[in-house]
Amino acid sequence: MNKKRRRKKVRIWSGICILLLSAGLLGYLFLAEKKDNTEEKQEQAGQKQVLEAEEKQDAAESDRPETEKQQEAGAPSETEMEPTEEEKKEAEIAAWIADMSLEEKTAQLFMITPEALTGYGTVTAASTVTKEALKKYPVGGVILFGNNVVSPEQLSGMTENLMAYSMELTGLPLFIGIDEEGGKVTRIAENAAFDVPRFSNMSEIGASGDTALASNAGTEIGRYLNQYGINVDFAPVADVLTNPQNEVVRARSFGSDANVVAEMDLAFAESMEAQGVLTCMKHFPGHGGTSGDTHHGYSYTEKSLEELKAAELVPFQRGIDAGISFIMASHIAAPNVTGDETPASLSGKLIAETLRADMGYDGIVITDAMNMGAIVNGYDSKTSAVEAILAGADIVLMPKDFAGAYQGVLEAVRAGGITEERINESVKRILSVKMNMKK
Repeated sequence: MNKKRRRKKVRIWSGICILLLSAGLLGYLFLAEKKDNTEEKQEQAGQKQVLEAEEKQDAAESDRPETEKQQEAGAPSETEMEPTEEEKKEAEIAAWIADMSLEEKTAQLFMITPEALTGYGTVTAASTVTKEALKKYPVGGVILFGNNVVSPEQLSGMTENLMAYSMELTGLPLFIGIDEEGGKVTRIAENAAFDVPRFSNMSEIGASGDTALASNAGTEIGRYLNQYGINVDFAPVADVLTNPQNEVVRARSFGSDANVVAEMDLAFAESMEAQGVLTCMKHFPGHGGTSGDTHHGYSYTEKSLEELKAAELVPFQRGIDAGISFIMASHIAAPNVTGDETPASLSGKLIAETLRADMGYDGIVITDAMNMGAIVNGYDSKTSAVEAILAGADIVLMPKDFAGAYQGVLEAVRAGGITEERINESVKRILSVKMNMKK
């Protein structure tokens, strides 16, 4: 009886244990499944968040400016895009200047005769003597006169060698200039050995009122200058003949009407430059109202700045607006503008203040020939060259003593009288023109 009860209890407890174990197992399985479901949901939710974030990022990326995408990809932005041609030119000029010695830069500020360069009496060829002289003094330019012009073959050979030597020694073109105005002032057309067009005085062309005649003169003269290797013509004459008694520029000026002179000048200059020859308007601030001749001595105008602007300066302003390459500063004085008798070529009031700041000219300012009486009667070559540079001129033309003038400018820079930055300003203007000539 007792044994039966014990067996029954054992069976009961065994069943209870089995039930408990089964319940525990079921609970465990339930919890495990629930955990798996939770993790799966969390994973799905996480994936959903990732997908949503990616979609938002893609949408934001598509809305971003293209320049930002290019920057992240390593491409230049708009501000870092390929430099313009003007920026490339500026960089090239800066590199040239940085690589030039003070002596080389200073030499570029002079334009002289072949005789002054070589030390010979009359020069009609450019040979090894010229090459050695250019090696010592790599000047910015050479000016030719009638005595340098013999025949077409001789002139072509001379200019070809001059240019070749300059390119070999400096890598820069040489300004090769001449006075070929047409009419009474010519160096080539006056020589019977040259079969070139001849023109009447510019006063006659101006009197016709026909700018086509001035344009034709510019074209034809420019064509034969280019043919013979001349790249700078010291023309047209921009003087307005406001003094009928003026004998210096009477036949060379286009007339007494400032607007007519301006129109004729531009027609002449633009046609010549189309032939590959640079032009130079002269003689700032206007020689047409004077009575004296600066070739021989002091000459002046009594006009005020306002009066000059109403007439004499009109052609120059039109030339500046049109982008003229050179303007020649004369040696006339304008005491009612400057307050003294300083020649325009040495006057900061007329060059730096009036021509540059007031009239807006940033091209090359070249002085008239510095061996003229108006200069040599009052200044030595060293002083006049230094004063011209300080006044704002870029090129000193034909000092009486070139070596002295060159050394004078160098000494002034080394002593602090002229800053090297001032020298660089002029070299930059010169190279800006020469870089265009190299193309």
